[in-house]
Amino acid sequence: MSTITHGLQDIKKELQHLPAEQITALCLRLARHKKENKELLAYLLFEADDEAAFIEKVKAEAGFMFSQLPVQSYNAAKALRKILRLIGKYTKFMTSKGAEVELLINFCTNYIQYADRRSSYKPLRLILTRQLEKIRGQIENLHEDLQFDYSNDYNAMVEGAATKLSWLNKSSYLL
Repeated sequence: MSTITHGLQDIKKELQHLPAEQITALCLRLARHKKENKELLAYLLFEADDEAAFIEKVKAEAGFMFSQLPVQSYNAAKALRKILRLIGKYTKFMTSKGAEVELLINFCTNYIQYADRRSSYKPLRLILTRQLEKIRGQIENLHEDLQFDYSNDYNAMVEGAATKLSWLNKSSYLL
């Protein structure tokens, strides 16, 4: 016997008919089951009204994690993936493509500053190149005004990366 999964439209219609106390109880019950649900609910209640401040908090948290980056390439790659998971989770909460681009550019800038530049460990290098490709794709999907602003920041970051990382071919990544 399988359970029926209802779509978002059905859930939305049903929620409109419920009293406020029952909706509160449902939200709290949902938050109790998964840590990510609780974090999303906390973001929506306390942080969503000031997105810029939230972005700065995420940048500060990522910066602290970068400052604690291990020296060994394998462990550094694991730590970088952990930072990317954190950024991915928070961008999923914000649902703003501009915020995602800003956080990923910040990630790449911190990578250039903190990661071992001499390492020939391929997974470590691939983390940066994949993020550069992801940022390029995200910038192309933004509104024209935002594209201009972020493409300038992105190109400056790629230029800086090319001077510090001998293995990076900047012509492959410039917009």
